Amino acid sequence: MKTNRTAIQTIEEESPTLSNWNTASTNRFKQMKNDISLDIGWGKLVFAHTYNDQKKIAKVLLDERADERNIAFYVPDPHVILSQAPQDVFLDPSHTFRIWLEDYKSLLSANSGFIVRRLKHKEDVQAINTILQQLNMVELKEDVVWEQRNSPLLTVLLAEEIESGSIVGSVMGVDHRVAFDDPENGSSLWALAVNSFTPLPGIGEALVRGLIEYFQSCNRAYLDLSVMHDNTPAISLYEKLGFHRIPVFSVKRKNTINEPLYTTTLSETHLNPYAMIIIKEAKKRGIQVEVVDEDFGLFNLSFGGVQISCRESLTDLTSAVVMSTCDNKMLTWRILKNAGLNLPDQQLAGDLKKDKGFLQKHHSIVVKPAQGEQGKGVFVDIRTLEEMEKAIDSARRFCDQVILEEMVTGQDLRIVLINYKIVAAAIRQPPSVVGDGGKTVLELIEKLSKRRQAQTDGESQVPLDDETRRCVTGEGYELEDVLPRDECIRVRKTANLHTGGKLIDVTTNLHPEIEDAAIKAAEVLRIPVVGLDFIVNEPNKNRYSIIEANERPGLANHEPQPTAERFIDLLFPSTASLSSLD
Repeated sequence: MKTNRTAIQTIEEESPTLSNWNTASTNRFKQMKNDISLDIGWGKLVFAHTYNDQKKIAKVLLDERADERNIAFYVPDPHVILSQAPQDVFLDPSHTFRIWLEDYKSLLSANSGFIVRRLKHKEDVQAINTILQQLNMVELKEDVVWEQRNSPLLTVLLAEEIESGSIVGSVMGVDHRVAFDDPENGSSLWALAVNSFTPLPGIGEALVRGLIEYFQSCNRAYLDLSVMHDNTPAISLYEKLGFHRIPVFSVKRKNTINEPLYTTTLSETHLNPYAMIIIKEAKKRGIQVEVVDEDFGLFNLSFGGVQISCRESLTDLTSAVVMSTCDNKMLTWRILKNAGLNLPDQQLAGDLKKDKGFLQKHHSIVVKPAQGEQGKGVFVDIRTLEEMEKAIDSARRFCDQVILEEMVTGQDLRIVLINYKIVAAAIRQPPSVVGDGGKTVLELIEKLSKRRQAQTDGESQVPLDDETRRCVTGEGYELEDVLPRDECIRVRKTANLHTGGKLIDVTTNLHPEIEDAAIKAAEVLRIPVVGLDFIVNEPNKNRYSIIEANERPGLANHEPQPTAERFIDLLFPSTASLSSLD
């Protein structure tokens, strides 16, 4: 291992260019297997340096199926492959990093709240796919991964939450010695994915360390990985663990998923995820997109002589009357209450005597502006007169009229309906952090916010405001306190995605009475696209209260449900048959 490493180090130090790397490596590679491409679940991993004919590499990339994404790695002459199919393939804007396993230093401290283990059950693959869908990564072919679970070629590690048993992260490793008799005795890391909603810290690092230590035990010399050039958080992690850049390139095929890697449409760059999920689906179907105003999320969709204006999921199909109805929470409450649906008790704030009586009657209340969205100005579980008065003053910053509402306990359920049919349902959980025994609550919140921002293009983070401080204090801590290892606390009472909440899909697990209530509410409000907020005991139990209707629901983050597909089906029914095409 030492001799091999020294030889390659010399090449890197003399001239870290691809041509010198490849020329000096030619003799070492003569003994390895030729033309190796492996199906590892998400597509074919093409070891380009095992090919003598560049045309063959291009052909493998162009033979990519609709359900896979192929990648050519260790490409010796990328310009030659690009010349074979310049309209169809591109040079991947990723960096390659390597860690020499003999230099790796293990971490002695234990993980907080999760374990890292090997793939054991078929359900594990399904759980991995849920995370990949959430991150807009290509799903794994279950049979391919499952059949190779005991093979030394492909290693899949999972991070499992101890308390719930749910899978919160995964990573794959490929053994190059097994794959093609690699004379350099290497290995590589692929498809690192971490659930963006988990509060548990250090999952990505633990998975990478687990793979490093596995290949160390196999006496491999190094571990390589490919990472997007602008993925600063990931690159920082890899450099922290001892990875260094090496001059190795990759080539991919131009397709819908890879499109952002080889094209940049400036007019869409700053649109938020709730607009982009719709625009991407529209473009897949050949629908023309005109961005009118980025900051407002306003765009026009045109197809077959029909043009529809959209502000994210709010469209011309929702009338001004309906929009103003949903924008007024008290009016929405009256309409749904008159329809015989279950809603919590409610009244306008303003009369101190009546306000105090309402608080005494219900003991715990919610204070919120009569108009507003994204959880702004909402205060939950108010129990004292002092808290109530302070919350009312804060809520008035968003709307002159403030509502006092009975606090209904249970799980926060968001149901998205399109064309009066349920498309997605998810339990929304407030943000929480788990202590590691070293970081303060504030540091843990900031770390959680960075992770949530990275996964939602800046749309989700935990505000560092009075409400967060109140919630932390209610848990028995201050923001400056170090949270003990494995101690989990909620840092907000509300589960809104914009304030750091997370979503757990329960679309197929709704009680029929809740389904009927959601459909009836949409019909009564006469709104074709709506997000209804329920409080429920369990999604599969019949007890519920409707607390809000959102006329512009976010369609992102509801994976694996086809929210954008059904939305475009509503707007342009003639394109519905195209929605299943790649």
